[in-house]
Amino acid sequence: MIKAGIIGSTGYAGAELVRILLRHPEAEIVWYGSRSYVGKEYAEIYGSYFKIVDSVCLDDNLDELANEADVIFTATPQGFCASKMTEELLRKTKVIDLSADYRIKDPKRYEEWYGIHHETPEFLQEAVYGLPELNREKIRTARLIANPGCFPTCSILTVLPAVKRGLIDQDTLIIDAKSGTTGAGRGAKVQNLYCEVNETVKAYGVTVHRHTPEIEDQIACISGHPSVVQFTPHLIPMNRGIFATVYASLKPGVTEEDFRKAYEEEYKDETFVRVLGDGRIPETRWVKGSNYADVGFKIDQRTGRAVMMGAIDNIVKGAAGQAVQNMNLLFGLPEDSGLRMVPESV
Repeated sequence: MIKAGIIGSTGYAGAELVRILLRHPEAEIVWYGSRSYVGKEYAEIYGSYFKIVDSVCLDDNLDELANEADVIFTATPQGFCASKMTEELLRKTKVIDLSADYRIKDPKRYEEWYGIHHETPEFLQEAVYGLPELNREKIRTARLIANPGCFPTCSILTVLPAVKRGLIDQDTLIIDAKSGTTGAGRGAKVQNLYCEVNETVKAYGVTVHRHTPEIEDQIACISGHPSVVQFTPHLIPMNRGIFATVYASLKPGVTEEDFRKAYEEEYKDETFVRVLGDGRIPETRWVKGSNYADVGFKIDQRTGRAVMMGAIDNIVKGAAGQAVQNMNLLFGLPEDSGLRMVPESV
């Protein structure tokens, strides 16, 4: 059995890791880490685990945890993992970091967008960006995984085939994305109170959202060319889910059949990416509670643009599910182990 420790187990992504790992056939949780709830029973914080989890929350001592766990998940705020990372830690265990600390290779770029100093830039080049559909073979041999952000996961999977095959002008990419409120985390914030988010839709982080450089960097990796994207996220009154609508100008002569072939070929062997056909449009409810990403597209010959659409559950494929998918690759397990959750239908 893989012994797994979770730092930040009481946040939304951490709690989702608990839910997935408890049903994983080859893993067991040995550490429920939570700085805010040390000494409290986990089931006191999440009543759904009453008589299921009888463990108490421990602290965030990574050095001690590394002696007990084969893999550590850090579902923590930006800066925590980078402040704790050492060569000795990585000799003892593998780390899957759900924050942004190792997603952006340029420490100055990270510091510019996140506003904090990166304490261990020496590990940036080693860390593998953990999007399995893009870096599967690199993930298998990694010690440190930078689990992708939720918006970048949805956005990149939505456009990957079109960018990879040069069907669009990547410099015209406009990403309009909507997220449920769990994307903002479990911390108490006035702007996330029920009365502040219910019955309204609002854009936030306009032109300055921190996932922008992550998306740009990965688009550049896919195409081999520097990329600039216009990314605008919106908060909508639902608990979980992300829907991305991505616009881009078509390259001359590109047809809908070219798009269909590109998407079907790219994702034909991917368990967790479903290409919708017959003009169907993704919906967040069809991926809720699952590790699936649904993608679709429409070609607008009138405007010469492609309209690409994707939907994921932000705390499964956008966080915890993808982290477990990475864990499966790291330990040579079937990629879908513990992740065959059927999407909720209502």
